[in-house]
Amino acid sequence: MRPFVHSGSPARIVFGRGARDGVKEEVERLGARRAVVLSTPQQRESAELLADDMGALGVGVIDRATMHTPVEVTAEALVEIEQLGADCVVALGGGSTTGLGKAIAARTGLPQVAVPTTYAGSEVTPILGETDNGMKTTRRGPEILPETVVYDPALTDSLPISLSVASGLNAMAHAAEGVYARDGSPIFTLMALEGLAALRDALRELTIDPADHDARDRALYGAWLCGTVLGGVGMSVHHKLCHTVGGALDLPHAQTHAILLPHTIGFVEETEPTVLAPVADLFGGSAGGGLHDFAVELGAPLRLSELGVTPEQLDRVADLALDAPYWSPRPLERDSIRRLLQHAYDGTRPESAPHGGSA
Repeated sequence: MRPFVHSGSPARIVFGRGARDGVKEEVERLGARRAVVLSTPQQRESAELLADDMGALGVGVIDRATMHTPVEVTAEALVEIEQLGADCVVALGGGSTTGLGKAIAARTGLPQVAVPTTYAGSEVTPILGETDNGMKTTRRGPEILPETVVYDPALTDSLPISLSVASGLNAMAHAAEGVYARDGSPIFTLMALEGLAALRDALRELTIDPADHDARDRALYGAWLCGTVLGGVGMSVHHKLCHTVGGALDLPHAQTHAILLPHTIGFVEETEPTVLAPVADLFGGSAGGGLHDFAVELGAPLRLSELGVTPEQLDRVADLALDAPYWSPRPLERDSIRRLLQHAYDGTRPESAPHGGSA
């Protein structure tokens, strides 16, 4: 067994149907008295209801959250935070809203309560990704991690199945990459595999019946586990490419992760088949090929071309990804990264056997 260091997350997790009703108590538990609810413009009505439910503790709603957390949006929100005299932020929504909450906390030190409505998983990571002039950068630190996460599966019941699938695959990417992380641990591997299995089964059931409450519960449980893995380990080639292509081309976050997942995992699997064998066992045959087949089964997006990406843009993305690469168990070379991106553009199934075997 290789040596490892394991550090658990200090975040408080409140999970269960109806947990949303306890947000006020969680804010009070943090010692806050003036909480502002964050949301996207589309979720403003839900955010206003949550603010109303908090009574005098809810001092307003900021509905500026948007994809990739642009720094200019954060600057505008900070002005409103100061005007409202807020001493806590409550982020109601998916990864975009969680990102805005993290960006505000990183700049102000305000405590956060995250209330996820998708399977993003970022609510349990101390990682903040921000865009500035089309360039996405990430940083991590304890000041970024939300103090409390309130998981109420009922908030995901109305999530459209297409977004449920893309968001679930996004969460699965956190866990799959955590299996081969340089700073992983046996505990994170167990969490990763449990999270992958939970989401695998739940997403299959949701494509049959999107109103299956038990499947919704298990999907959110899986997303928590997968996100917790990402919060405890370093990111690698998958997240680097997703951040690069998503930030540079302003692509939808979850769909970008879903499309790239089989290709990035297959890329690593070619040189690390033993490490990824447990993932292959979960999806059959190989990790990369199995994840591709799973995405096909779910009706997930498969091609970057579906998102409006052009072949010419792939050259720029490959160059940008190698300008400041994350650690990778497989050496990153421009030709191999460009080839990976082309396969993701075309939706080609990753080879089912490691080391260049037949497809």
